[in-house]
Amino acid sequence: MDDLRGFASHLSDLLGFTMLEWREGFARVRCAIHAHHLNRGGIVHGGVLMSLLDEAGAAAGVFAAARAERRHSVTVSLNCQFTGRAETGVMIATGEVVRAGRNLYFSRSDVRSETDELLAFGASTHRWRRSAE
Repeated sequence: MDDLRGFASHLSDLLGFTMLEWREGFARVRCAIHAHHLNRGGIVHGGVLMSLLDEAGAAAGVFAAARAERRHSVTVSLNCQFTGRAETGVMIATGEVVRAGRNLYFSRSDVRSETDELLAFGASTHRWRRSAE
């Protein structure tokens, strides 16, 4: 697979997210659940789920086959619905661009457990940036 190190944010690195699949309009991100992902109730914190949704939705819109042609983006809006819970195992977030314009693109994403239980889903709006500044 292509070198993905240039895409991941520092937060993604800190949370242990890894890119499983990345192509035009699509991204799949993995997160193995560890103690630091859990809230006081012992289940994955909603902020971790939202970060997965954001990472997958954003990544789907910035892929380019040539690394030098990849763009960067900022999230303008993100909504989320929590539909399940996880305590252990692996979570997989999938993001897909549903429409792109000149300055903005719109993605939908979901997070599922390794047993394919839907944990969260959402939609996001992202604005392209010219550089990583």
